Amino acid sequence: MLHQQFDKLNLHVIELPITFVDDQPVYEGYLRELPFIAAETSSKQQLYRQLLEKYQAYAETQLVKQAEEEEQEEMTSSLLDYADLLKYYDGETFDGFEWQPDSNGK
Repeated sequence: MLHQQFDKLNLHVIELPITFVDDQPVYEGYLRELPFIAAETSSKQQLYRQLLEKYQAYAETQLVKQAEEEEQEEMTSSLLDYADLLKYYDGETFDGFEWQPDSNGK
């Protein structure tokens, strides 16, 4: 069942070979697309559950970051009209600003 959830998310679980510590199996794995999301447990089902929980926590933090970035619209000269550009002009060249003189040279 947990395999299907990873398939829906287009994520692949990489299972490392089972190791034994004090005659107890240790299952280790990580997400191929996000290798920093890894888990180590005593059963395969717990491994998948932990990986899914860690991915959900990661996805939530990414959604929060994305929402914050959308709120912070970068202020550039392209957002100002010509009168505002001249009002705040301090002698520096504006980003993306091009001035084409007319035929009179003005």
